[in-house]
Amino acid sequence: MQCRGIRGAITVSSNDRDNILAATKELLVEMTQANETEVDDIAAIFFTTTPDLNVEFPAAATRELGWPASLALLCGHEMSVPHDLPQCVRILMLINTDKGHDEITHVYLGEAKKLKNETSLSIGGKT
Repeated sequence: MQCRGIRGAITVSSNDRDNILAATKELLVEMTQANETEVDDIAAIFFTTTPDLNVEFPAAATRELGWPASLALLCGHEMSVPHDLPQCVRILMLINTDKGHDEITHVYLGEAKKLKNETSLSIGGKT
């Protein structure tokens, strides 16, 4: 079994606690379903937000999903890059899996779908 990373991103309609948590929950569920991942297989999750999202920690969404409080989570802000996609939550979920890198499905929802092509071109890999 290997530790693999799943990338994900979603845009949020406004800097509002409920919107941030709802979008983050949607993304987490889609990422686990798309990769047939059980919560027990998750090693850690890194969450970032663009600087314009700051009223709630997106990691709090895991608690609303009923995921274990012992799950390793970390939140931070994305670099402030000119012309970056605003109001965006990004996730890097590390999972223990037998899947190869090319079998991982990365998930981009909402306006973050624009990042899918940019990420695959600049970093490489299946999106």
